[in-house]
Amino acid sequence: MTPFTSNGTPLDVTARLFFRELDAGEAGRITAGALSGAEDGELFLEYRESEMLSLEDGRIRSASFDTMRGFGLRAVRGAAAAYAHAGEITAPALKRAAEAVRGLPGEGSIRVAEPPRATNARLYDAANPLHAMEFAAKTALLAEIDAYARGRDPRVVQVMASLVGEWQAVRIMRADGREVADLRPLVRLNVNVVVERDGRRESGSHGLGGRYAYDRLLGGESWKAAVDEALRQAVLNLDSIPAPAGEMEVVLGPGWPGILLHEAIGHGLEGDFNRKGTSAFAGLMGQRVASKGVTVVDDGTIPDRRGSLTVDDEGTPSGRTVMIEDGILTGFIQDRQNARLMGVAPTGNGRRQSHAHAPMPRMTNTVMMGGDHAPEEIMRSVKRGIYAVNFGGGQVDITSGKFVFSASEAYMIEDGKIGAPVKGATLIGDGPSALTQVSMIGNDMSLDAGIGTCGKQGQGVPVGVGQPTLKMTGLTIGGTAV
Repeated sequence: MTPFTSNGTPLDVTARLFFRELDAGEAGRITAGALSGAEDGELFLEYRESEMLSLEDGRIRSASFDTMRGFGLRAVRGAAAAYAHAGEITAPALKRAAEAVRGLPGEGSIRVAEPPRATNARLYDAANPLHAMEFAAKTALLAEIDAYARGRDPRVVQVMASLVGEWQAVRIMRADGREVADLRPLVRLNVNVVVERDGRRESGSHGLGGRYAYDRLLGGESWKAAVDEALRQAVLNLDSIPAPAGEMEVVLGPGWPGILLHEAIGHGLEGDFNRKGTSAFAGLMGQRVASKGVTVVDDGTIPDRRGSLTVDDEGTPSGRTVMIEDGILTGFIQDRQNARLMGVAPTGNGRRQSHAHAPMPRMTNTVMMGGDHAPEEIMRSVKRGIYAVNFGGGQVDITSGKFVFSASEAYMIEDGKIGAPVKGATLIGDGPSALTQVSMIGNDMSLDAGIGTCGKQGQGVPVGVGQPTLKMTGLTIGGTAV
């Protein structure tokens, strides 16, 4: 196929993409007519190219390339919303969608919502990363990853690696004629290594990614560092012992362990759950919900990060929202509808998986800010506990905040020193209580490597997390040893 050029402004590029079979003026008129009785809403136009290549044991196991094109039309009035979508961008399809969303129920006069403010910011390059690197070069790189991992350690028995990339172009049209466009690159590398010694097999994994081109992801020593990290974890696990069980102090490492913060706390700070009163944080605005020193922000404005957005999927510029400041609940992340119903400003967190999904409040890059303690000082303060460096899967109940998370890399702490690696450690608690159990905050805040995907109500979107080293008291550890 002939690559589509991404040269030009986002509005120019999306005009070439979307207004072939559909005239731009007609699209605007149909949208305005469909939303004439609504307080808010938009036409969301999307084009997406995506690819995935995976290697296992020296062979390419799968390779895919996909294009998707379509629109979603939404009308909003009060707490009600109507949504229609189609996989073709034509006048007949848009007219059918307009009929479906027109005439939302409601009483009294409507109050048309203010449009999103304009922005000239650009948080990432607009170029399509998929066509900047030949297919043969991508497969060769995956083969080189396999050879490099096996050459590093004779105990390596299996190597799995994958490259995932996409380029998304969106255009948002409002009833008042205002239009916003965005061009979004996204790439990711994942490496998994399995080692064996004396019949025991263990694995380790690591990934990298962000909103940039493949050359930044794969150039230099980046991919070798990813392989080295995956191998380090796998070899470490060969010497792991069963994790203890019981209540004890826990030290969380910096960076990716912020996924616990994201899941156990972040979802509870989304506007829709709080407007409906189903969040554990509902009704607590202005109150202390965490230990002093705990400041949590959602920041979609960090350049090139996986969770960042120049504008969200409603056309609102992405922002930096302080949700908890020095332990006090100060704000929620909002889309336009929930913000309006709660009498606050939208925060640029209206996100959707694709044109086939309506937007809702979603996190971008959720981060706990750093404190004053050196990581070594935090470690020395622990008599006996667990040091959790990396996490795998987890489960969270939004209403109660209760969570269970599995640590993929963890160690015993004995008398202030890091001891043996442990396997099978799970952290059990609830988000609101966990925030009050933070007793020491490190000065080493860092962001994750760029691999996070967040699920909510069946929709997945790319996100980032981050935090410093943290000490938490009174968490329950689920393990297999006494």
